[in-house]
Order: sequence, then structure tokens, then C-alpha cells
Amino acid sequence: MASTEPSAIVVETLPALDAGSLAMLDALVVASGWNQTADDWALFSRHGTVHGVRDAEGRIVASGAVLPMGARAAWISMILVAPEARGLGLGRSVFEQCLQTVKATGRVAMLDATPSGERLYRQYAFAPLWGLSRWHREAVTGASTAPIAHQDPAGLDALVALDAEALGLARGAVLGELMRREDSRVVRHARAFAVVRSGRIAHHIGPLVATDEASAAGLLRELSDGIAQPLFIDVPDDRPLLRRQLADAGFVLQRGFTRMALGEPVPGGQNAFIHAIAGPEFG
Repeated sequence: MASTEPSAIVVETLPALDAGSLAMLDALVVASGWNQTADDWALFSRHGTVHGVRDAEGRIVASGAVLPMGARAAWISMILVAPEARGLGLGRSVFEQCLQTVKATGRVAMLDATPSGERLYRQYAFAPLWGLSRWHREAVTGASTAPIAHQDPAGLDALVALDAEALGLARGAVLGELMRREDSRVVRHARAFAVVRSGRIAHHIGPLVATDEASAAGLLRELSDGIAQPLFIDVPDDRPLLRRQLADAGFVLQRGFTRMALGEPVPGGQNAFIHAIAGPEFG
């Protein structure tokens, strides 16, 4: 195996991703046990910036992504390092490049940190905002697998607007692309909506946005009863009704995250409307 230790760490901005680059980035996801797909990497490249470090043979062995959220903030995610290249400072170097990319635009840097990542990000003055947890349910028998119809374009625009009201940030292009994927489902009740998309390990529910927790719980019940495939959902920790419902439906806690921001968080938004995030990679 070729040495992965560089004499100097060179972080590059990866251009439009070709099939070879997508395969190498996907290998980082697989090695890390994460849920993202090649479609997600392509989205990062189209709407944001993907950074990487290559070994002596040109293989991508570390990654990071920056995704602008309108004019005020940008999301940092996908800080991954190949197992054989860990401990060399590659992850920190990629993260620093991602941070510089955000700062150069004048946006607030935000992210959802794992416990180990939180220790790193605090060193750069990121402050915690609120906690959330990933819940996982294995595949079940007896649930319907019939696809849930997409909303019409006008309906999607209304959901994007509600999402922006909840998050306080504009991510219409990204959310619209997630909702319009061939394998995504969009479900809407009068006071709530959710997106379900395919992942490498499990389907992911999120965002789930509702004006009250009871409406969110009703929509979640419909989704968990109607999807047979394995499921992930990332829920704010201060949602007791949803947490009880998830436990009753066979979901188990997998790991926690902390939403963090560098400097003053972007004002606005209705955090009480957020009952499941789009994912730590999408905010």
C-alpha cells in the first residue's frame, strides 16, 4: 500500500466531480459508516465547495464540504479521513480550509458536531446552540412500501418557505433538489411536512417541520408505519413527545450531535418548528 503521509498537507478544492472522484469520496463515506450517497456529493459540488487531500497516488484520503445557506451562513460538513490516513492532521487541515472558505464570503460558519468533533470545533471558538440525537430503526415487516407522491412545484415552494421560516436561513435550491429526487418522498399535513430520502444505510427522515410537536408526531407516525426500510431521523433533544413516540415505534438512540456556530448565531428562525433536521450534512 502506498504511503498516505504527505511531506506537507495540501488541501485542494475539488472541481466538478467526475465518476472517479465520486467513487473515492464514496469510499470515505463507506469507511466511516456514514449514510451519504454519490448524489449527496454531487449536490455539495453543484451548490457549494468540496475540499480534499490526495495521497501520493492521487487517491482522495480526506474530505470536507461547505454549503452556503443564503447570504448569511454556510454549513461545514463531511470532514472524513480514510482509516489508514488518520492521526496525520488531515482532518484538521481540511476543516481549516473549509472554515477559511466560509470566512472569505463573510458568512457565519455553522455545523452539527459529533462529540469528538465538538472538542475540535471548540478550539476554533465554535459555540454550542442546542443538542440533537440520531435515532435508528431497523427494517420492519408489514409496512407499506408504496411511494408517497411528490408535491406539485407550487406545493414544494410553499414547503421551502416554511423551512426557511423555521431555520432562519435560505436553502431553497438545496432543499428543492432533495425533494425532487426520484427516490425521495415528500409528505405534507396541514401543519407539517417531511422529506424522506434514500441513503446508503437507511432512509433518512428530515427535515420534519411543523408548527407544533403534536402535528410533527402525527406525521412521524404515518412515516414510521408506512416505510419498511431502515430509517434514520435526527431530532432535537427537547422534543419529549417525539422521543417517546420514536421509542415506542422501535427506534433506538444511536448518537448525539451539537449544533454549533462560530461567533454570533444568525438571528431569526423558529427553532420550535424544527422537529427533525435535514441531516448533519445539510443543517
